[in-house]
Amino acid sequence: MVFLQVQGQGVDNSVFNTLQTSIFEFMNNRKWTNDNFTNIEKIDCNILINLTKIVSPGVYQGTIEVQSRRPVYKSSYTSVLLNYLDNNFSFPYIQNQQLSYSENTYTDNLTSILAFYAYFILGLDYDSYSLKGGTPYFQKALGIVNNVSSDVESEWTSGDRNRYWMINNMLDATYIPLRECMYNYHRLGLDIMYDKKDEGLKTITSSIENLQKIHAIKPASYSMQIFFNAKSDEVINIFSGAPPDIKAKIVPILNRIDPTNSNKYLKITGN
Repeated sequence: MVFLQVQGQGVDNSVFNTLQTSIFEFMNNRKWTNDNFTNIEKIDCNILINLTKIVSPGVYQGTIEVQSRRPVYKSSYTSVLLNYLDNNFSFPYIQNQQLSYSENTYTDNLTSILAFYAYFILGLDYDSYSLKGGTPYFQKALGIVNNVSSDVESEWTSGDRNRYWMINNMLDATYIPLRECMYNYHRLGLDIMYDKKDEGLKTITSSIENLQKIHAIKPASYSMQIFFNAKSDEVINIFSGAPPDIKAKIVPILNRIDPTNSNKYLKITGN
């Protein structure tokens, strides 16, 4: 499920090596879902942890970058579902410490964060194959947030751009169009484009149009930013080859709901 790299600055090499091994084994050896998958069906996921500071002996601070992809039917192409950099990442670790996790009990910040992203990735992946199919995994991720210790709670919940809002939004009725987009865009759009390109393009177009419902209520939505951070380059590639009428229709919508990438969307029309 996970290819993992850990980059350390000022971290003792022996501690660094055991930490890297422990995280890799924790993420890959644990069964995160009751469904059975062959090796080829496992989620293509990368986690990059960059340790930037030793806060105190045995306490580390840094960033965690999480990426996941899913294959597109009848092609060698993989579509990015998540490309997220979490800058608020800290945890205690003692060399050779065994990493353990319980769904209903907070153990430590490191395993809670790793489990949170494992379930968030699963939620997105399942959503891309069946309508709201990721709900059980999003609920598990929300449970992790609700169980965190008070001494790290601010890391998870402070402000409006954090893990709490990432997961809370996915289970909020306001964001149903985003959940619908995850399914329609991938399963009824990308996955059929090999055989039915025009129909797939039409579905992708309508799924993005539907996101305007969220923008009307939450014009600066954090979850929409996370979505387009993963999808903007792909969207540009898809619509750059679209008929002129579809380009003229979709570009103003993209500029409205994802203004951060508005300059990039000029590529669709060749500007």
